[in-house]
Amino acid sequence: MEYLGIDLSCAVGSLRHGHFPEKDCLLPLISKLLGYAIVAASTTVKLPQIMKILKHKSVRGLSMISFELEVIGYTIALAYCLHKGLSFSAYGELLFLLIQAIILVAVIYYYSRPLSTITCIRALLYSAIAPTIFAGQIDPFLFEALYASQHAIFLFARIPQIWQNFSNKSTGELSFLTSFMNFAGSMVRVFTTIQENAPNSVLLGYAIGVATNFTILSQIILYQKPQVEKEKKTK
Repeated sequence: MEYLGIDLSCAVGSLRHGHFPEKDCLLPLISKLLGYAIVAASTTVKLPQIMKILKHKSVRGLSMISFELEVIGYTIALAYCLHKGLSFSAYGELLFLLIQAIILVAVIYYYSRPLSTITCIRALLYSAIAPTIFAGQIDPFLFEALYASQHAIFLFARIPQIWQNFSNKSTGELSFLTSFMNFAGSMVRVFTTIQENAPNSVLLGYAIGVATNFTILSQIILYQKPQVEKEKKTK
């Protein structure tokens, strides 16, 4: 019995005989279910951030380079997973995250006008190179090197934002909900990646995501407390 790539025969068979499924049967099933849950949740993960910017018409406190690097990281990660032929449940959220990340960068560009020449050049370079990466029309060794570098890209995508938060002692227009979902998603992906026997390089990427997303989430909680207290005093 298989549905959406999920083998239910083991679990259903155990339950029919009045037994709770064993670990070797249950963990792969949980992994698949969580994988698809993450894919479903990823369709809206960046919407709170986008909506917050649109509502306030401001990108105060947001690091543009951080969000640009995030787009590059998602592009490389998605192209690599497609190239490796991994199960959609193991990487599907990358597709939705990339689409939302591109929209988010476009919104940031809109509220950051006029854009500098270097920013326009970065956008044009991405538009020119991304199709080649998705088509897999690059040397296999270079592809592996690119994927290895995407871990560093995601790390450095978070560092400017983390540093800006620390310097300003404020997280500006960063969305708590989006940051929380990023952290939770990374945690779940560590588990599903282990269960799917994905390459260690994939696991490393999600582990880095856990650490950096937790840092940003902690900063939002830490730096918003004084603001809340200040608002209470003025009432």
